[in-house]
Amino acid sequence: MTNRTPSSHRDGMTLTSSGFYVSQEAPIHSGNAIPTPSAPAPDILRCAYMELVVTDLEASRNFYVEVLGLTVTEEDEQTVYLRSLEEFIHHNLVLRKGPVAAVAAFSYRVRTPEDLDKAVAFYTELGCRVERRSEGWTKGIGESVRVEDPLGFPYEFFHDVEHVERLAWRYDLYTPGALVRLDHFNQVTPDVPRAVAFMQDLGFRVTEDIQDEAGTVYAAWMRRKPTVHDTAMTGGDGPRMHHVAFSTHEKHNILAICDKLGALRMSDAIERGPGRHGVSNAFYLYLRDPDGHRVEIYTQDYYTGDPDNPVVTWDVHDNQRRDWWGNPVVPSWYTEASLVLDLDGEPQPVVTRTDDSEMAVTIGADGFSYTRKGDEEKGFKLGHTL
Repeated sequence: MTNRTPSSHRDGMTLTSSGFYVSQEAPIHSGNAIPTPSAPAPDILRCAYMELVVTDLEASRNFYVEVLGLTVTEEDEQTVYLRSLEEFIHHNLVLRKGPVAAVAAFSYRVRTPEDLDKAVAFYTELGCRVERRSEGWTKGIGESVRVEDPLGFPYEFFHDVEHVERLAWRYDLYTPGALVRLDHFNQVTPDVPRAVAFMQDLGFRVTEDIQDEAGTVYAAWMRRKPTVHDTAMTGGDGPRMHHVAFSTHEKHNILAICDKLGALRMSDAIERGPGRHGVSNAFYLYLRDPDGHRVEIYTQDYYTGDPDNPVVTWDVHDNQRRDWWGNPVVPSWYTEASLVLDLDGEPQPVVTRTDDSEMAVTIGADGFSYTRKGDEEKGFKLGHTL
C-alpha cells in the first residue's frame, strides 16, 4: 500500500510534502521570446569547460591549484589549463591573462562533429555572430564554433578533444577537498523567461525554478546531462556570469576546503556557506577567486534523466529555497557577477533587469519571508547580529 501525503494544486502544479510545487512541464512562458530556428539545434552532451580571463595569472593559479587542488594539464606565461580529477578531456577551466576579469567562453561538448554544422546553422538563422576555427581556440580542443548568442553570452561548441589521463584512481593525488567534476555554470540575465525559452529551443530541459504567485520568474535551472543543471539562468543585470561550479564526492570535502581556507588565513574568500540548498538539494559553498569570479563547490544533487522527471517550482518567498536551513543570503551574491566578453574580447554591455529582483522581494533567505507559510514573520536572522 502506498502512503500518500496531503497535497494541493495551483495552475496544474501539485504541492509536495516538502513545501514546493511539481509539474511535468516548466510553467514558464515568455512574452518576448526569441524566434525558434527552423534549423535543428546541436546535440549538447554537457557543460565542459569555462575560459576565464584573469588579471593576475600567478594569484589565480595559486587559488585554483594550490588551494582548490585542480590539476594543471598544461601552462605557459599567458594561460593555465586545469582539470578536475575525474576528467579525461584536456581541461575544465582555462585561466587566461588579460586586462579585464571576465568570461571568454561557456563551452559545451556536442555529440558528433556534425553537430558543429548544426550549431552554425542554428545561430546563423538567428542572426548571431558565429565564428568557426578548425584548430579551436584553446589547446587540447579541436574544431570549435563560438557564438555571441541572442542573450549576449559567448558560447562554444566542440566535439574533438585531446584525451588526458583520468586521475580517478590516483588516490595519492586526492586532497581532503578533492574536486572531481565540473558540474555547471550559472548565468545572470535580465529576462529569465526569454532565456529559458531560448535554452529550451537549444535542447535544454528545466528541472527547477523560482516564481511568485504573480508569475514573475526569478531563476531557472536547466540541464542536458542527467543532473539538476548544466546551466542556470538567474534574474539580474546581465549578461554576466554568476558562478562556475565544481563537484566533490561528499559534504566533508567542502568542510575540508573551509578548514583549509581558514588555516591559510584566506577565509575572506568564502562568500556564502557552507550550507544545503533547497533548490537542487545540493550541499554548497561559494568562493570568490582573486579577481572576484565566483566559484561554487557543490555535491549531492539528484538524478533527472527520465523523460517524465518532474519540474520543481519554488515560491520566491519560501525562506528555504536558497538555503534549506534558512540562513541569510549575502547581498553580494545577488548583486555581483563577472562580465562576459564578445568574440572580439570586449566586455558585453550590461542591461538592467526591469522585473522584480529576488533580493528586493525577499532580501534572500533571511527570515523576512516564511518557513511555514502563514506564520508570523521573524526578522532575527538579518540585522540582529554583530
